[in-house]
Amino acid sequence: MLAPMQGLTNRALRALLIDWVRPDTVFTEFMRVNPRGSRQPIRAGDLREVAAAEEGVPLVVQLIGHDREALVDAAQAAQEAGAVHINLNLGCPYGRMTSGLTGGGMLRRPEVLEELIPALRRAIAGTFSVKLRAGYDDPGQVTGLLPLFEETGVDFLVLHPRTVVQEYTGRADHAVTARVVQQTRLPVIANGDIRTAADGLRVLRETGAAGLMLGRGAIADPLLFERIRGRAGAEPDRNERQEMLRRYLGELLTSYCGVFCGDTQILGKIKGVLATMDDPDLAKTLKQLKKTRTVRAFAAILDEIPRKKAADSRCL
Repeated sequence: MLAPMQGLTNRALRALLIDWVRPDTVFTEFMRVNPRGSRQPIRAGDLREVAAAEEGVPLVVQLIGHDREALVDAAQAAQEAGAVHINLNLGCPYGRMTSGLTGGGMLRRPEVLEELIPALRRAIAGTFSVKLRAGYDDPGQVTGLLPLFEETGVDFLVLHPRTVVQEYTGRADHAVTARVVQQTRLPVIANGDIRTAADGLRVLRETGAAGLMLGRGAIADPLLFERIRGRAGAEPDRNERQEMLRRYLGELLTSYCGVFCGDTQILGKIKGVLATMDDPDLAKTLKQLKKTRTVRAFAAILDEIPRKKAADSRCL
């Protein structure tokens, strides 16, 4: 699964990844749910991205909010717009997204979840999943929520085994993932710190998870899906990484020019992708790209990246 990442997994990036590596499932960026009484429970711009699938790949619409009635309204609005798969965000660690606790902050109010989760399950006709942290400040909290998810009829869980207060510090503790897998009959998708094929295969082997959700690792290296599947080199050499970077950012730049407006917005979006990349061999090029102020300058640097000789080229 391709992770929902705010500011990154927009429709242009999803389309490129579907074309290149066809993830088994893709997620929207999270859609903020407006308070009840607003003109629309979900922004009109977000609703335009709602669908059952993109190019045949199931699309999961992720909602983030804190009010039960508003979330139910949003789930119904998403379904009316074509959504078949809906996910609730209980994982975002960045505090108060609206006028109340949302995302991972909801884990501070487990009594609210006891009413919210059943209400959403009743409102959602298709699949209903939950993406969550291991707990707010206790990594064992998730196990106490498993009976609620099971009895309510949640279809699957996506677990990022950090606490909310950790944000992204330390390492994702997939020993927690393994314990959750052992304690629930629900399919568990493992998420967090999967940046290489070796990471992905190890997490699958050690946790027994039903699958993986790839976030920053896949944004930095879109071929990570194929590397884990064994259909691309697990450890590409420098020339392959250079060629992949040139082609990936070049196609993404073209797509972003058709979706976003003006150099500032286009570069802001593509530099968000650059921020996920940490490749010492390409550090100089990445630094130059991050400093650009125009789309033309960005494209010129991409053109300077050496191309592989035709005899040595491989299908990416």
